[in-house]
Amino acid sequence: MRRTVVPLLALTALLALAGSAGARVLRVGTYHGIAGQYTTIPSAVSAAKPGDWILIGPGDYKTKPSSIHTPKGFRNFPAGVLITKARLHLRGMNRNRVIVDGTRPGSAVCSRNASAQNYGLKAGGTQSSYAVGAATHRSGANGVMVFKAPGVSVQNLTVCNFLSGTTDSGNEIWFNGGADSGKIGGHNYYGSYLTTTSTFYKNNGTAAQYGIFSSNWSGGTWFQTYASNFSDAAYYIGACQQQCDQTVNRAHGEFSSLGYSGTNSGGPMVFKNSEFNDNNDGFDTDSENGDAPSPQNGACPHNGISPITHTHSCWVFMHNYVHDNNNPNVPEVGQAGSTPVGTGLSLSGARNDTVMDNRIVRNNAWGVLIQIQQGEGGKPCIGGQLKFTFLGVTLDCLFDGWGSAILNNRFADNGSYGHPTNGDIALLNFLGGNPTSCFAGNVDRAGLTTSPNGLEQTYPACTGGPAPANANVGVVLELLCGNEGSLVGATIPCPGGKSYPAKTRVVMHALPKNLPSMPSVCQGVPRNPWCNPPRQTSGKG
Repeated sequence: MRRTVVPLLALTALLALAGSAGARVLRVGTYHGIAGQYTTIPSAVSAAKPGDWILIGPGDYKTKPSSIHTPKGFRNFPAGVLITKARLHLRGMNRNRVIVDGTRPGSAVCSRNASAQNYGLKAGGTQSSYAVGAATHRSGANGVMVFKAPGVSVQNLTVCNFLSGTTDSGNEIWFNGGADSGKIGGHNYYGSYLTTTSTFYKNNGTAAQYGIFSSNWSGGTWFQTYASNFSDAAYYIGACQQQCDQTVNRAHGEFSSLGYSGTNSGGPMVFKNSEFNDNNDGFDTDSENGDAPSPQNGACPHNGISPITHTHSCWVFMHNYVHDNNNPNVPEVGQAGSTPVGTGLSLSGARNDTVMDNRIVRNNAWGVLIQIQQGEGGKPCIGGQLKFTFLGVTLDCLFDGWGSAILNNRFADNGSYGHPTNGDIALLNFLGGNPTSCFAGNVDRAGLTTSPNGLEQTYPACTGGPAPANANVGVVLELLCGNEGSLVGATIPCPGGKSYPAKTRVVMHALPKNLPSMPSVCQGVPRNPWCNPPRQTSGKG
């Protein structure tokens, strides 16, 4: 029996903002000359009760050692602002002027100077002093972390310069439902009008990893957000199995190793009206042994039907602009830096995803790349194949991709690196007998280029029927001659002697000016001295 998937995504914002009756409003800093009750964000969070509101006046809120805390029983998750209370609402009064800042007190806002950086706590997690300079053991820190607290909203502020260290750190905004647990521990969030960046780069070991991050979570929306300069990904959603139920709308990810990364994240997910540009790889969803359980699978739960695609694929990437992802001069760490530069969108060992109605241009390797994924570490390899050998190279764990639909996208000027398979779309899969991917309605005014040739004629419909293996040796060789070759120890010269552009130096880019702030910062907030009807503000304070 076919079931229609209930569109929970559209309800997430309402769920996050529910329960305001009887809520208190705790105010941090000063707004329009009216002082709040608190001077720091952590002190207000500590005093708040579930369902309360915390409003933050304009200011640069630095992170001191005394404010870095971890969830009870989880010392590996240090955060400058830690939220563990349900339905808490954290809202800045101006997106561009409320700064949650990882740099040291006394330094400039989001300073790029090495002496201004806060590397977290010293070994042992003591809060008495910073680990600075060339300290060998440093924890790093996260910025705003929501830990397993349902219905929390974070809105209208900027988070910067929370760096990586010996713990799970370097994430500016993290909805953490229990990383590495293999379980869903968080439910429903809402994040809007958020800016995340890092201005500082010393090495990949300390570089900020993720801008806006969701793991082990089900149900949530990001709206009107920006993220740049990250060593792993500007955005990440992972480890949510086929229960993700998350929407990314009007996001902008740039100048990062990946504009977006999604490991083992499937079921109902929608990415729309967003822009990914000037990254090494614009957008990548994949299957991995990490962030278990694998694989990434966009099929609707319980054999349901998506109200968007009207098929069994509930993972949808639509109405996005993916362009100019040819930037090697970004921070990079681990597998995030392994995809050869110049890829617009990668489906790596991914299954049953839909890519429709997007504009994909000027990505110099491939506009869309559908490929296999090497799962590092061997077992458990859930949904993959252990010890697969091809061209004399043995993969510990092979995740093959299938069943994805690439429909009605507009391509232009992709593939200018000039390797034989570079172009608009490339496909490879090592295992036969799985549901075919399909390609229809895609256009390029100069003529659609695919590898193998004629994909739209060969696979015009996702019938669910079995497809043969398509090793596409040309794509494999071009992947191995890029950074991906280092993953299997088989880096080779590129075909025809044409190499990918090499990194010269990491460039950290400044934030765009005047990103849009919330049009009405007092909407939904209980009456308080900063939001006292009939006076309403526009967020320009």
